Amino acid sequence: MAERFRGLGNLFVAILCFEMGLFLLAFPWSHYWSLNYFGWVSPEWREIWMNPYFRGAVSGLGLVNFYVALAEVFRMPRFGGRRRTPE
Repeated sequence: MAERFRGLGNLFVAILCFEMGLFLLAFPWSHYWSLNYFGWVSPEWREIWMNPYFRGAVSGLGLVNFYVALAEVFRMPRFGGRRRTPE
């Protein structure tokens, strides 16, 4: 029974990382990025917030989340991961 819940936990983490990765990959390049609160705090922050390099760094974090999601999926026993034996 505990193994079943561990598998559900891995699936939950994989789905969460996938969704977060998709958001972080797409949102910095959307129209709504400039309407965010942090872009209007001060002119210095706005300059950093709207910088394409900063947006690319945020999108890079989205790619890292995709990688973590794939790693979690392939760690599952059904997808080639090793089944842990109780000690």
